[in-house]
Amino acid sequence: MRALVWHGKEDIRCDQVSDPEIEEPRDAIIKVTSCAICGSDLHLFHNFIPAMMPGDIVGHETMGEVVEVGSGMNGKLKKGDRVVIPFTITCGECDQCRRGNFSVCERSNRKKELADKVFGHATGGLFGYTHLTGGYPGGQAEYLRVPYADSTHIKVPDSMSDEQALFLSDILPTGWQAAVQCDIEPTDTVVVWGCGPVGQMAIRSAVLLGAAQVVAIDYLPERLSMAEAGGAVTINFKEESVIERLNDLTHGKGPEKCIDAVGMESHVSTSHPDSLMDRAMQMMLMENDRPHVLREMIYVCRPGGIISIPGVYSGLIDKLPLGMAMNKGLSFRMGQTHVKRWTDDLVRRIEEGQLDPSFVITHTAGLEDGPEMYKVFRDKQDSCIKVVLKP
Repeated sequence: MRALVWHGKEDIRCDQVSDPEIEEPRDAIIKVTSCAICGSDLHLFHNFIPAMMPGDIVGHETMGEVVEVGSGMNGKLKKGDRVVIPFTITCGECDQCRRGNFSVCERSNRKKELADKVFGHATGGLFGYTHLTGGYPGGQAEYLRVPYADSTHIKVPDSMSDEQALFLSDILPTGWQAAVQCDIEPTDTVVVWGCGPVGQMAIRSAVLLGAAQVVAIDYLPERLSMAEAGGAVTINFKEESVIERLNDLTHGKGPEKCIDAVGMESHVSTSHPDSLMDRAMQMMLMENDRPHVLREMIYVCRPGGIISIPGVYSGLIDKLPLGMAMNKGLSFRMGQTHVKRWTDDLVRRIEEGQLDPSFVITHTAGLEDGPEMYKVFRDKQDSCIKVVLKP
């Protein structure tokens, strides 16, 4: 089969690889009908995530048709079923899964010993990502093997198109979880840093959850326009002071809820000297990530507020004002998304017309065009916000 394969920094190729096979009784094989490139894939593309290996198949936003099932499926999945595959692999039986903490499933990470050494305790397995999360082949391919498939799937109603359903795999529940973690109240101002795909979903989630005001921060006109269409007040950080504008919008009190939908690759700008420092420290291997957004959120957030972090961070950061956060009594909520905790509700909302996630798609291409589309997505060429690939 054809698949997008990681060969090193900024080197992803469309290769011919072996077809996946059933390995365990709870496995299934799906024929991929749609997959997408995620901002988290760009972290792999830039080689900012440790423990990637040449030959790894990438991709974790995937859906398709079941073509083969293992002997242990017990009727939960059958050939012909149309499914979205969550990026988090879940056994459905361990203590964490029973609690709904699906991204930290205790059984699905097949590289547990490695993850234990790095994280202290292993997290769950993820598709198409680092070997710290199991090193499972990803879904930017013609076929995908799904471990624990009886638990790791979302059945798609016939009435729902691929474009409407695909983002149940990651960015829609990720944006939703980011907003839910904020405990939004009707009087709240919710601010979203970063208007990429996850940020767009977080904006619409905060609106649906009843925020009094949603503010979106970015610098790309096409992203800001999409955020405004979703109900947000927008701030272009290259044209105005984020701190001054947020004070104006909140009558000097600061926003109650702040969402970091940027993560480890904050924009480097001469107007933000700390971002230049972060980039220099990265180049000298003194820091993994660029936490400018986190610093700014801690500074502007109203005392007693909540900081929600769906953006991915990979390792060590520097100069984080923890004393400021402690004295302001801020709460931090973060983590990989517990996809299945949210999907029943989100499927209902899509079917009822409350939300159509397909709005975020700007580019559709064939799998063979994937390597080039990574570059288009990275460089924001042609107003690119979200790429869907059709194997």
